[in-house]
Amino acid sequence: MSAPPVLLEIPADGVWLIRINRPAARNAINLAVRKLLVQHPTAAGEDESARCVIVTGNDQAFAAGADIKEMAGAGTIEMIQRGVLKLWRATAACPKPVIAAVSGYALGGGCELAMTCDIIIAGESAKFGQPEIRIGIIPGGGGTQRLTSALGKYKAMRYLLTGDMFTAKQAFDMGLVSELVADAEVEARAIAMATQIAALSPLAVQQAKDVVLRGMDAALDTGLALETKALHLLFSGQDQKEGMAAFIEKRKPKFEGK
Repeated sequence: MSAPPVLLEIPADGVWLIRINRPAARNAINLAVRKLLVQHPTAAGEDESARCVIVTGNDQAFAAGADIKEMAGAGTIEMIQRGVLKLWRATAACPKPVIAAVSGYALGGGCELAMTCDIIIAGESAKFGQPEIRIGIIPGGGGTQRLTSALGKYKAMRYLLTGDMFTAKQAFDMGLVSELVADAEVEARAIAMATQIAALSPLAVQQAKDVVLRGMDAALDTGLALETKALHLLFSGQDQKEGMAAFIEKRKPKFEGK
């Protein structure tokens, strides 16, 4: 029996690692992968044991795009019925922090998947891009919107309209990649960061993520109001009391998400 196209691993307490597992196809995202990339982030959002999520592939590819063979003969109605937007919404809507650990190619749908995450850690030789224009279509998983939000109009247009790839260093310099590491250290660094986040108050972490995402498209005054309300809300929980007591007592806090 062949291995599932997406694997779920628990490399550390509170850390869920979702691994795309189609090495022969450079982890191209087919319908089977899409369904599991909806299932696992959704489950992580509902499971109290999951405090941080990692999405990754293998050394050769994070995901080299959508499975073109599976799409080539499809019509408009069939594409609508496939419900592919669920993939992007499930990852982006996960209330827990999601880290993309990117090695190799992150192209097309793979680049879009990375951009639905909250943090992107990339290996030095990783390659990003939205090459859809070269096969007569455009990105459909948020590429035109998220890439523009990350890079700005003029940089994004340069890559969206040519389909050219850009390096991990370029992505880092343009603000798309959070941290650039040696190729051999990508997964270990992602696990280390996820473990660090998982040890913090899950209530505070989730509120911070929520406020950032909700405030991005809001007026500054609205974002500031959301931030203040979230801060005040945290003072009703035990984690705030534990965190401040530990600080005063000079010990390591133990957060329970209460």
